[in-house]
Amino acid sequence: MIAHRRYFLILSAVYGVIWTALAIDPHDRSDWALENVLVAVAAVILFLSYKRLLLSRVSYTLIFLFLCLHAFGSHWTYSLVPYDEAFQVITGTSFNELMGWERNQYDRIVHLAYGLLLAYPIRELFLRIADVKGFWGYFLPVVLTMAASMFYELVEWLAAEVFGSELGIAFVGAQGDIWDAQKDMWLATLGALIAMGITAAINAWLQKDFAREWSESLRVKEDRPLGEDAIARFMNGREDGQ
Repeated sequence: MIAHRRYFLILSAVYGVIWTALAIDPHDRSDWALENVLVAVAAVILFLSYKRLLLSRVSYTLIFLFLCLHAFGSHWTYSLVPYDEAFQVITGTSFNELMGWERNQYDRIVHLAYGLLLAYPIRELFLRIADVKGFWGYFLPVVLTMAASMFYELVEWLAAEVFGSELGIAFVGAQGDIWDAQKDMWLATLGALIAMGITAAINAWLQKDFAREWSESLRVKEDRPLGEDAIARFMNGREDGQ
């Protein structure tokens, strides 16, 4: 089996080739640049962290798949990705017609994939850094996915306000749907729920103490109130120590 660091570098090289090819003559260079700002940030974080915090091959594969989907979306702009045309060339049938879709749904597919593909890497970070266990190892990745999806929708809104006009419309990709942001956030949440449901099912099958760990994670560890009571205890402790 390929060593983790080598696997990360191989995937990085493959993604670099795909990204470079799709960076050539995109449909809208300005929209492509906006779409790739967060990708650049993610790439820097991954390269700065992989020596000290090496993730699993599963996590790197899921991240790679999501970034590839995003690279295609940024090349054509999300609302114009020709997935339906490609499907018609291969099958002679419209995929949108088969599904009953009236709009280009590539952006919705990627929002679903965001939760589906990135919830597990997020879970791995929670387990390895925050040392969460049981219920919280499944709940917190879903919540963070929801929060990150909301943050991205705010970024889209801010970009549309700043840049306005055609660039803002292309970046948001709402295609006239007034509930586009809410639907995108729901799909990301749904993807994360599916990913964590699958992960929980696998762990319940493999992990002998699965039920005990869940029960322990939900047990109250501190039976005393916090807030003003904790401040009082802290102050009393300081006075006793003087």
